[in-house]
Amino acid sequence: MYEEYYGFVQPPFSLTPDPRFLYRSESHDVALQQVWQAIQRKEGFIVLTGDIGTGKTTLSRTLLEQFDPTTFTALVLNPFLSVEELLRELLVSYGVASKSALRAGRLAAASKHELVRALHDFLLSLVPLRGSAVLIVDEAQHLSPEVLEEIRIVSNLETNEQKLLQIVLVGQLNLLDMLRDAKLRQLDQRVSIRCLLEPLNREEVEAYITHRLWVARGETAVTFTADALDLVHTLSEGVPRRINLICDRALMAACRTQTARIDAPLVREAATALGLAVPQSMERREVVRRAVGRTWRVAAIALAMAVAASLAFVVYAVGNPLELLQAGSLPARSAPSLEMPLGATPPGVPETVPALTPPPWGSGRYSVFVAAFDEPRAAARAVTVLRARNLPVYAVDIRAGDGSVRRRLFVGRFRVRAEADATQQQVASVFASARVTTGAQERIP
Repeated sequence: MYEEYYGFVQPPFSLTPDPRFLYRSESHDVALQQVWQAIQRKEGFIVLTGDIGTGKTTLSRTLLEQFDPTTFTALVLNPFLSVEELLRELLVSYGVASKSALRAGRLAAASKHELVRALHDFLLSLVPLRGSAVLIVDEAQHLSPEVLEEIRIVSNLETNEQKLLQIVLVGQLNLLDMLRDAKLRQLDQRVSIRCLLEPLNREEVEAYITHRLWVARGETAVTFTADALDLVHTLSEGVPRRINLICDRALMAACRTQTARIDAPLVREAATALGLAVPQSMERREVVRRAVGRTWRVAAIALAMAVAASLAFVVYAVGNPLELLQAGSLPARSAPSLEMPLGATPPGVPETVPALTPPPWGSGRYSVFVAAFDEPRAAARAVTVLRARNLPVYAVDIRAGDGSVRRRLFVGRFRVRAEADATQQQVASVFASARVTTGAQERIP
């Protein structure tokens, strides 16, 4: 299982409605605040709707965790109940009756009138205690008109000052159409707040995935490339449940190849496993990206060949520089020391480029690791390639126990992860080892 491979404390993309994984997007945050305020103001009926998989149940469970001990709550997950079954469910949830009494006691044979009276007496007993009661019905679009009408009647239990029971109906978008039916007009007129959960946009999809990976607390830093996030957003249409399914299958595929970098091909493999069709526009985009990558690699090879040809011409026309140096024909210059900042110029030569010192962390927390070099000349050649692309390159030196120094090249820093991912794609076309890192990873050998 990939959870063990990446060291996750819990599955990051489980479909269970765990409140710990709730990502409060703009619409989720607004809905949560509106429902909470309506309950605190004892406004009676509240309706929360959203498309399938947008997180309605998770938000409902999150809401339940915010109540204090003076609020008695009932969460009805089975909407296929008769009127009597619903009333019995409420009495058990509020602690008025036990489950054993529900099965074989007096409650099992009680009439609807007796059940309503018991519920009313319980709600009245909360008034001197300054307590309150809340009923949340999930999948409310499946409630029968008879049960909805009974819920309306129960909502009429009130004192001169306040409602005794706050009711939250949670359901899919067609719940609104049901309430507009002429038979339910009286209930519809009692709805004080209507909240809508909307799909996530591209930026929220990235934040959602990052949030769930953080909550799962993996030992390995799993990252999604910018192209992978684009594809997840397109395939899922911003619906959290679909995002979970796609990311879960992508991590399975990544575990098989033993990589922590989730790219577009892995997401595409996940989509195929789920029977999702990748849009042709995304396929064309991937082809173009690969073609651009090949172009950059060809350009880098051509540049290296041109430099090699230039050096060969110098040797042919002028002579071997080492032989001329020994003969005194060239002025002697000291070789660059390993202690000298990478990119600095040896003494006696005018400095043409600044030293590659890391920028302050206030400029951003993300960088792109390029490669590690034991040979200063190899590092210098890499710097030339990176600077030709106007990339902000810098170096971090790691000194080993034997006194040797390894140069680690980075590009950055970036405030936004998406910028780092885009730069990583560009650098990876030349340096296959390129990956996005944070400050804590810079000095890892």
